[in-house]
Amino acid sequence: MIKKFFRLSLMGFAILTAGCLSHETPVRAATNNPLPFPEKGIPQPVCSAYPEWLELYDVAWEQAWRHIRTEEGAPVSPYMDEAFSEEFIWIWDTCFMVQFCKYAPDLFPGIQSLDNFYRPIHDGEETSAKIHIIDNPPLFAWTELEYYRMTGDEERIRRVLLDKQYLQQHYRWFDSLKERITMPHTGTVETCAIRKEQGFLWEGGRSGMDNTPRGRTGAKAKKERPNNPDMLWIDAISQQALSALAISDLASELKETELAAEWKVEYEKLKELINRFYWDEKDQFYYDIDQNSLEKYRVMTPASYWAMLAGVPDSKQAAAMLEKVQDPQLLGGKVPWVTVARNDADFNARTGDYWRGALWLPTAYMGLKALHRYNYHQTAHENGIAILEHMNRTYRDYSPATIWECYHPDRPEPAKHGREIVRADFCGWSALGPISILIEEVLGFRKADAAAAELWWDPNPQLSPEQGIRGYRFGDITADLILDNGTVSVQSNRPFTLILKGKEIDIPAGLITFELEP
Repeated sequence: MIKKFFRLSLMGFAILTAGCLSHETPVRAATNNPLPFPEKGIPQPVCSAYPEWLELYDVAWEQAWRHIRTEEGAPVSPYMDEAFSEEFIWIWDTCFMVQFCKYAPDLFPGIQSLDNFYRPIHDGEETSAKIHIIDNPPLFAWTELEYYRMTGDEERIRRVLLDKQYLQQHYRWFDSLKERITMPHTGTVETCAIRKEQGFLWEGGRSGMDNTPRGRTGAKAKKERPNNPDMLWIDAISQQALSALAISDLASELKETELAAEWKVEYEKLKELINRFYWDEKDQFYYDIDQNSLEKYRVMTPASYWAMLAGVPDSKQAAAMLEKVQDPQLLGGKVPWVTVARNDADFNARTGDYWRGALWLPTAYMGLKALHRYNYHQTAHENGIAILEHMNRTYRDYSPATIWECYHPDRPEPAKHGREIVRADFCGWSALGPISILIEEVLGFRKADAAAAELWWDPNPQLSPEQGIRGYRFGDITADLILDNGTVSVQSNRPFTLILKGKEIDIPAGLITFELEP
């Protein structure tokens, strides 16, 4: 039913535009989704202790629904619009949007949207959907892996990994950038990521952290954006390591053992490089470095947690990274995952000033996933609750009531960029909070493996009396999982293995109930 509805929906709001594509003047005729929000096909969380969070969950889906975009001349249409600009599309916005679209893949074209980057960049296909900042963070492989774990869509992985080799192509393309280039078929600006022996020269907008104070050569704040031309960016090399690891993991899923081994070697090379040059023993933290002196730029931001997500630190290093997130003077506090340490000279406690202190959902979500890689599940859970409550309080206390591009680091209000309040209705990637963080961190459905038919659930005893989710779909399994006053009930269309607080339980097709062990 859902697939049929989706196909009819797309036909319903497709726009037919006269004219044809040309290399010089691509057609751009687009519209956002005019269809009514669907009543079915989206999982329904249960959280009797905090019904307001469920309202925000619905708002996020509805805003994202309005940002499904149809465009004549785009390689794939409809696609997810990032809610920032009608003229351009962004790589890292789209990759993060997949992380909530995966919960309703038949209704929200998240993963399909990535082809609007693959085909112009690697196939040379003409497009009217202009890619802004073509060397935006290289997150495709990680995104495809997370989508595969949720959906088990092997056909897609075979296409992007084996048939078209988009993931390997993009890794090598990003790794080979030596000078500024212009992509002839996309109309994008020139790239400025440049591969050096120990990493990548980059720039704030291209890393996604536009006005970040990273690259500052002293302890004092600077009003201007540093964009140090000699800085090698910790996130760029860590994201490449994450990509190599994800390619290896996807190859393993397809039993392509030689391919998996090849990319694991590539990953290990980058892992060694990151630990040798970017780890600071004094501060016990990964920092950006100078390409000439190899000295550290000691500006602490969540960008360093890309290394943790990629599995680069050992257990001792990871524990030190955890401390920074828990420290209210650094990246922690009542609102965790602020975008520069609270004790940094450039931290803007007054407004958040975009990437100089505001809470951003993509970097926060990435950080939570990094904590999970090292089994810091409780901290991720506590952070998730704090983030969601901050978004909820802003929705309740600030007018207009909506979801914002980024948030003030302390007060329940949106952040500012300079003097301007940031963008409203930003779902867009800010839907990660009310949707993905609610499901994964607050309610504890932290991991699914569709291919293995396994689901990890760590219920929160504080969310009593009733919590869970109905219509949770991973692969071809759809299940209702409810915990009510200590009794677990699971209704599933197919058998699967539930890892409930670390204990494996065989769930049959149909209904099963049992008591949750203390």
